[in-house]
Amino acid sequence: MKLLIINGPNLNLLGKREPGTYGNKDFDSFFTELQANFPQAELAYYQSNIEGELIGKIQKADDDFDGIILNAAAYTHTSVGIGDAIKAIQTPVIEVHISNTFSREDFRHKSFISPAAKGVIIGFGLQSYELAVHSFLKQ
Repeated sequence: MKLLIINGPNLNLLGKREPGTYGNKDFDSFFTELQANFPQAELAYYQSNIEGELIGKIQKADDDFDGIILNAAAYTHTSVGIGDAIKAIQTPVIEVHISNTFSREDFRHKSFISPAAKGVIIGFGLQSYELAVHSFLKQ
């Protein structure tokens, strides 16, 4: 099973950015651990702070991957384009968030991704990604 993890804006700063909310581990270190914990899956990772690049990656992933794990970060709450890209592809997408978005500012309670996603995992820290991988592998 080939899975692509896509992270949106500011997630390249994990480990430095608001550690009380996002923890103190950088994503590259976590990704290495994730690959070791799931040798039965071929995991790939992409991060961008640019909305159009995320949309392009989602569209291209439809040809190359069995599933997408997407943390669109702030674009979750603003990007109709990312939501539309997910609707346009056949590859299933699981939306993940490190923090519990419903315990944060009101604008974070709306997702343009959730209606098009296979499922949503929110608030389990980096373990949210692990839960998403498990979900794909249990299909």
